[in-house]
Parts: sequence; C-alpha cells; structure tokens
Amino acid sequence: MSGKTLLKGNEALGEAAVLAGCRYYFGYPITPQTELLEYLARRLPAAGGVFLQAESELAAINMVYGAAGAGARVMTSSSGPGISLKQEGISFLAAAGLPCVIVNVMRCGPGLGGIRPSQADYFQATRGGGHGDYRLPVLAPASVQEMADLTFHAFALADQYRTPVMILADGLLGQMMEPVELPAGPGADPLPKPWATTGCRSRQKNVINTMHLNPEELEAVNRQLQEKFQAIAGEEARAEKYLAGDAEILIVAFGIVARIAKEAVNKARAAGIKAGLFRPVTLWPFPARALAGAAAKARAVLTVEMNAGQMVEDVRLALAQTPAGGRQIYFYGRTGGMIPAAQEILAEIRRTGGMRRDRCARPA
Repeated sequence: MSGKTLLKGNEALGEAAVLAGCRYYFGYPITPQTELLEYLARRLPAAGGVFLQAESELAAINMVYGAAGAGARVMTSSSGPGISLKQEGISFLAAAGLPCVIVNVMRCGPGLGGIRPSQADYFQATRGGGHGDYRLPVLAPASVQEMADLTFHAFALADQYRTPVMILADGLLGQMMEPVELPAGPGADPLPKPWATTGCRSRQKNVINTMHLNPEELEAVNRQLQEKFQAIAGEEARAEKYLAGDAEILIVAFGIVARIAKEAVNKARAAGIKAGLFRPVTLWPFPARALAGAAAKARAVLTVEMNAGQMVEDVRLALAQTPAGGRQIYFYGRTGGMIPAAQEILAEIRRTGGMRRDRCARPA
C-alpha cells in the first residue's frame, strides 16, 4: 500500500502488524474486533505467515506463548470477555519475558454486556489483570491512523523490553473508517533474540520457564521484572496536549473520547472559556509528570470516560502530591455503550465550578 488508504480501524491495525513483521496470529472471533481476524485470515498467508483461528481464547493465548518463545513476532486480539479468558496466559507471558502484542477492542460490560463501544477495561489493562506482580505497557489510539502507528510502536516496545504490550482501543475505533497512511515496515524482526527456543545445536540450550519453587530464586526473578517495569515507566510515558498551556479547566480523556473532548474544548474556547485537553497515549505507564505540568495553571480538572470512573483514579494519584493537588478533580462518564457528545462535555465544563466531585451520567 502507498499513499492514503480508506480502512476500518481493525483493518488498519491488521495491515500495520503485517508490515511491522508479524507473521503469526492466533485468535478467536468476538465483536467488535472480528474484522481484524477476517483481514489477517486473508493477508497473513499471502505474506508468508500463519493465521490460526483457535478453538478458544485460552488456546489462542497459549499458542502466542509458544510462538513468542520461539522468537516470532506474534499477535492476538479479542474484546472484554475474551481478554478475561486470556489473563492467565498473559501473566505467564509477562513472567517469561516473551514479547508479543495483545489487542483489546473494547465492548461494554460487565459480563457479556453488549457490542457497543466502551472504555471499561481500563482497570483490567493497566492493573495487570492476571495473577502476580506484573504490568503491561498499554497504548491507547485515538484515530484509525494511530491504530496503525501504535501497532508499529507496540511491536518495537515488546522486543525492546521483552514484554507483552497491549493496544487498548474501543469498539468505535475498531469499526470506523478513515484515510490511513501506512509506511513501509521493517518486514522482519529487526532485533536478535539469542534467548529464543530455536534449537540448541552449537550453543547452550535455552529454557523458558515461569515456575520457581525456591523462594529466593523467585524473589530475584520478581526483582528483575520490577526493574524492567520501572525502566518502562521512566522512559515510555506518552501524552498529547491541546490548548493546555493557559487552560483554566483541563479535560483529561483517552481514545475516541479525547477526540470528542477536543471538539468540546473548541466550543468552550469559542464561548470564552479557557479549556484545554490532556490525552494519555500510554495508559501504563500513565504520564503522571506530564499531566501535573499541564494542570499546573488549571483551577479544575475534568476527566471524561466511557465507563463509571476508572482513569480518574490515576488522575487523582498523579496530581495528589504535586502543586496541582489542590485542584478540584471532577468526573463525567457514560456507560452501557453510550458515547458522550461534545455538547454534553461542554455542559460539564460549564458546571465544573459547582458540581460534586464525582458524577456519572444517567440517561435523560
């Protein structure tokens, strides 16, 4: 592909994965990410890769473990309930230090919920989700272009730090179509992987294992993992700011909601209200330092999400021990697959001076 191509978010992500050198995909269909499977079912074999629709999400994530252990660039994807089923395998991948990309195109819940967009998997993604002490880098695209761009970045991060990386998008981004420019990818894994289990002729054998019955040995492994997570937290936080320099009211939003919030900021500015936007691109590591800087001049912070209040906890933590800690922090959320409109957010901007600290929207 050259120039700009009109693609669905799921398709753009799939094409970017192939261009980034991914040659193995294992997954199971679930709305609203099934187009990603359909795209890769056609595209990967033509690129010399392997597409396999597993019998379950559990099978898929363990196939990812095997391919990653052999040094391949590999990806899986799902949505809420499917990601829940993969959590044990994700913990194993993190413990073993195996690079891979995991895509969650979020639907609303809890339980089976519905197939409409949501951002309610924030806690699941940013708090590890599975068992044990581990974290995943979590990237949150806000456009179809970023569905592609952050896929390249995800594979690079995975290899650099030997870790699973999650792309967390909502169902709206997976389904919407926009023009996308897809740069030529590396075509193959650019980093050597001397640790991979590719056969041990002429060298010492490699062993990938996550079970350590000796407590001192397991503590040493955990210390190494925590050092890696600290390095990621120190180097890889990303954020976007919009009209935040002189903002008196700072909106914090991620994913597609950030785009809607940007429109609300423009409407507020047109009405003489100094509003600005802060968008975390990495949900973990959360860009706490950048947020504190952006909020330094604001008198209030309004977090907007498609959930009942999740990222707002990281906003509070980021600002609690800073000069911005005295700012009032408000929350506005829609659930059940309801998407906040720019006019709703503008109304919340107008009300931030007197409303209570937390408010979850209810249908009229």
